[in-house]
Amino acid sequence: MSFRRGVVRQSKFRHVFAQAWKAEHCIDDVRVSRVTWDSPLCAVNPKFVAVIVESGGGGAFLVVPIGKSGRIDQSCPMVCGHAAPVLDIQWSPHDDNIIASASEDCTVKVWQIPDGGLMAPMTEAIVTLEGHSKRVGILAWHPTAFNILLTAGCDNVMLVWNVGTGELVYQLADAHPDLIYSVSWNKNGSAVCTVCKDKALRVIDPRRGTVLKVKEKVHDGTRPMRAVFLSDGKILTTGFSRMSERQLALWDMKDLSEPMAVQEMDTSNGVLLPFYDPDTNMVYLLGKGDCTIRYFEVTEESPYVHFLSLYSSKEPQRGAGYLSKRGVDVNKCEIARFYKLHERKVEPISMTVPRKSDLFQGDLYPDTAGLEPALLADEWISGQDAPPILVTLSRGYAAPTSKHRDTIRTKPKLISQDSGTGAAPPPSSTPPAKEVEEEEARVTARETTGNMDRSKREDDVLSELLSEMKALRAVVLAQSQRIELLERQLARIEDGDV
Repeated sequence: MSFRRGVVRQSKFRHVFAQAWKAEHCIDDVRVSRVTWDSPLCAVNPKFVAVIVESGGGGAFLVVPIGKSGRIDQSCPMVCGHAAPVLDIQWSPHDDNIIASASEDCTVKVWQIPDGGLMAPMTEAIVTLEGHSKRVGILAWHPTAFNILLTAGCDNVMLVWNVGTGELVYQLADAHPDLIYSVSWNKNGSAVCTVCKDKALRVIDPRRGTVLKVKEKVHDGTRPMRAVFLSDGKILTTGFSRMSERQLALWDMKDLSEPMAVQEMDTSNGVLLPFYDPDTNMVYLLGKGDCTIRYFEVTEESPYVHFLSLYSSKEPQRGAGYLSKRGVDVNKCEIARFYKLHERKVEPISMTVPRKSDLFQGDLYPDTAGLEPALLADEWISGQDAPPILVTLSRGYAAPTSKHRDTIRTKPKLISQDSGTGAAPPPSSTPPAKEVEEEEARVTARETTGNMDRSKREDDVLSELLSEMKALRAVVLAQSQRIELLERQLARIEDGDV
């Protein structure tokens, strides 16, 4: 295929390989929903795995702790408050215990899952959002504003809610003439891109209710499409050609007249679900009913979308959940993890970059979006935008020799204040940065000696670090005051007072 040319280029993700977990680590006896809606049917975060399941007399989904494996008992409690099948579920990006569900009963419900999972069936949602006149099949949490949730239904309407108050804050009823297939927020949540049954790609400002850009016929085929905003503002779409070949296309927001790249894959009729990792700029494509996962890297160099590899298994997937980056195992160089849905099983699949070094691989793990929201709901509603607040993944790394060494290495250095006047600290004073290094060396030496109990040693080291940091702060303060005194003396000399 034409896109295999991209494999020869240099990239740290060239050799990413996918590996299914062993059978004993899978979740068994899960009656995955047979609903015909083209959603992933699964949502995963660092605490929980949620799966939409078959249920009589309403809609339900299963929520289990992420470490759960083995058989799910038939009496296992579920979230079962909808009056009709559940079509989509999404975890809040800012609270790992909050999940939203959309249903054929025309409502969206928001649930608070207790730590450790459910002890009894959950029927009472913390918020029920009622505003759609037909079934609701799309949920999209705002990436940076707390408690902002976008919903889209078969009434061709998009609604934006403040979940904290249960208020409907924006309604976009006229933007789409037909069924909405997918919605994706851009990086800072100032706009969304959508694809619709009329084959058009739209970029919309939900606060103003205006369509900013439209591209007719992004894919010629009649089957459902998907679109996802990339972190640099480009848009990636999946769909079908006129000859029913599955396609992937990349679009530049500044000029939607022609795609930057188009790649054709095969003639399978399963809808391609794109999962995008903004940290690595990789895209994973899972087809519903397929046995494969394709993955690509998007770069600034032509042909822009580079095929990396393909994972193939014997059994087709009914759907899949994509684990947020905060949950991956950095000690094993895992850069992504999927939870593949079989007919009666949930199977984790890890995407790993092979590395021999035992050190934390910083180039594979740039800072990623953390739990803390950048904005409150009211701030976003009032017109503010903000990029996500990033966190380091190095804290999830455990060095093979010493638990403390990495913590000490990443401890912030204390730097003396420079007045900008040329006045230097007294020659007899030791620069704080050097003192910190000496103290770190002493702490490291103390760590490697002695045979104390591990937990006691951790407490001792922490206590020593805190006391030493306190002492070093005092040194910095004293030097700052000394510099200030010298500056005053210098000023008096220049003024002729001395």
